[in-house]
Amino acid sequence: MEEDGVMALSLRGAARAAGVSQTAPYHHFADKEALLAAIAATGFEDLSAEMARRAAGVSTAQDRLSALGLGYVMFATANPGRFRLMFGPLVGEKTQYPALLEAATLSYRMIHGAVAAYLDASATPNRNVDANSMAAWSLVHGLATLINDGGFHADVMGAATLEELTALVTGFLRKGLGQKP
Repeated sequence: MEEDGVMALSLRGAARAAGVSQTAPYHHFADKEALLAAIAATGFEDLSAEMARRAAGVSTAQDRLSALGLGYVMFATANPGRFRLMFGPLVGEKTQYPALLEAATLSYRMIHGAVAAYLDASATPNRNVDANSMAAWSLVHGLATLINDGGFHADVMGAATLEELTALVTGFLRKGLGQKP
């Protein structure tokens, strides 16, 4: 999928790659969309694992929020095909796939929890956790999407690495636009 794109993925191709008969995937997946939903679910599981790995041992709410954002961007840029699948329209009615919904919800809950802790620890006047969580998610998701789509590169923004770029951009979220992160 990462090499040829998600549109090139087929149940037969998956069977070939797995070294099983061409009919074997149909014992596990009703159709291509079900296979894509399963791949998207594992993508969300891996995203959550990367976010958790980056945030492990982080003590302050501000640093935890930054670490989760970094994990999000690093996963997305390392796995652009899966990232597009996870959020794209190829899995039509996501509510038909409980494992996908559960995995997707976990990654969002991580962001929501970190935002809530950050708001509790700071003197932020806007205490709307849901709106602030959506802002945080939108920021890292948009950054990852722009990087994946070639929108810009870290060095153009005065950052030597993606880690530095992510820290710079998430700093704006914490401090407010126009303020130094």
